[in-house]
Amino acid sequence: MPGVKFEFENAAGRRLSGVLETGPRPPRAFAVFAHCFTCDKRSHAAVRVSRALAERGIGVLRFDFTGLGESEGDFGGGLSSDVADIVAAVEAMGAAGHEVQILIGHSFGGAAVLAAAGRCDSVRAVAVINAPADAEHVLKHIEGDLNGEGRVPVEVAGRRFELGAGFVRDLSGHDQKARIARLHRALLILHAPRDEVVGIDNATEIFIAARHPKSFVSLDDADHLLTERADSDYAAGVIAAWAERYVEAEEPTAAPRAPDAVRVEETGGGKFQVEVQAGPARFLADEPVEVGGLDSGPSPYDLLGAALGACTAMTCRLYADRKGWPLDRVTVEVSHKARTAQTKDRFRREVGLEGDLDAEQRQRLIEIAEKCPVHRTLTEGAEVATEARAEPAPVVAATDAGEHFDRMTEACADDDPSTPCPDPAGA
Repeated sequence: MPGVKFEFENAAGRRLSGVLETGPRPPRAFAVFAHCFTCDKRSHAAVRVSRALAERGIGVLRFDFTGLGESEGDFGGGLSSDVADIVAAVEAMGAAGHEVQILIGHSFGGAAVLAAAGRCDSVRAVAVINAPADAEHVLKHIEGDLNGEGRVPVEVAGRRFELGAGFVRDLSGHDQKARIARLHRALLILHAPRDEVVGIDNATEIFIAARHPKSFVSLDDADHLLTERADSDYAAGVIAAWAERYVEAEEPTAAPRAPDAVRVEETGGGKFQVEVQAGPARFLADEPVEVGGLDSGPSPYDLLGAALGACTAMTCRLYADRKGWPLDRVTVEVSHKARTAQTKDRFRREVGLEGDLDAEQRQRLIEIAEKCPVHRTLTEGAEVATEARAEPAPVVAATDAGEHFDRMTEACADDDPSTPCPDPAGA
């Protein structure tokens, strides 16, 4: 599922660009991902780890630090600038109703989340991936003289930036080990033993400086940037499982059950995304990206078409089985054309009937398709009564399946009263 654009302002009033990944179901918790020094929110690690976590129920905001990617401002403010951006991201997420409980940082982003956690009251857990133990470690990879006045071009991992002496002074002003010692949050350290950019000794230093609860997980043969998808997926899986112990997931409020009802509730993800609960089944409904949705599930008219298609297939199956006809499979494709000033809404239904059926049997099954309960509801009309309800909304029970079955058997029995309808319990 594609992420949704999430922009916010930092303390300096600069617009920062982010993407909020929410996955196929409403997230049970939210995190902020801080990318590495030479990266942006589109890096392999940022995208893959964020999306893999979203698939596991943790919504993740990945964003560009000041002056990088699509964010405004000048890059090179040092660790202090990155920390301020992370704090602004956490506050913006909170204001949007997405309380951030986890900070995740990759490489220099790991140093930033370790420094920022103490300023984020909602954060309960911090995970760092291939992170340096001190901020000045990044200077080992900068080619260029930063001791003079003004900003000078430098090259970092093949990318060119402008940095100045202020950048160096900022890095030297951070005592990371003291911060780690007073983190007061659960800490997960993931590091590749063969990391040639930030050596494994950095993980050892972070682990020794930290207090419990703390954990270390080896990333085995991964490289520094987690360029292999399997490494990103593994890191995400470990983070998701580890975070379960520390985050507070919101549980739906139980309320009296409403029989014979389908429950639909906004998730807070995107503009239109809702969660549908129909008996034991739960899924998302949404609108396409071009109209402001996330395209994370079927649209309302998709669902209406699905109802018609499902009812058609079920009714044809029931009739064929009663007759003992060799119907192997039913496929139904439904398209919808919106109404105009001159025409009604139009559903086009194409029914595929597989099996050794003769022409008369096929024609009869098409006639039965036109008698399925949902077809009749759409063509004969229905009444909709709307009323305001008290909060909270109930957790609904399964819709009575027997009613739909009875109406299907009624359709199957039309013009053929001699054939008994089967017992729903034995269907």
